[in-house]
Amino acid sequence: MTTQAKDGPIPSAALLGAGALLAFSVVAVGAARIGGVGLTRMPETAPVARLALTVADRPDGAILLEDSATGRPIDTVEPGSGNFVRATLRGFAQARLRAGYTPEKPFLLTRYADGSLTLSDETTGRVVNLGAFGLENARGFAKILDEGSTAR
Repeated sequence: MTTQAKDGPIPSAALLGAGALLAFSVVAVGAARIGGVGLTRMPETAPVARLALTVADRPDGAILLEDSATGRPIDTVEPGSGNFVRATLRGFAQARLRAGYTPEKPFLLTRYADGSLTLSDETTGRVVNLGAFGLENARGFAKILDEGSTAR
């Protein structure tokens, strides 16, 4: 003679416990999100230098960077050099094209009073803190900004 649980193959106490654990998890995550627990926020600082940057691919694989306000060439990133700059700019350009936008509008390179550096695309709303990729990678963009920036 086999004995079978009255509640079925899974005891009701186990189902009740699992449900309570799931409900607790949802409430805990919601409370943490609302309260900002575990989130890191940087205080807002004022921009000290900006550069509206137009990016164009050359037939030889180089990337030509121009000040979009004046059309003045700022830098040329040759193939095999400036890999982080190349990859970041190409990623931004590809995201813009995937979203169905045209490449005419410039990207905005900004340095803030605290020394941080961002690259943003107002067309897609994408903003990247370049310091998050390491100081050496951010230096490539800092050089571009130094060569073509206008204090605003």
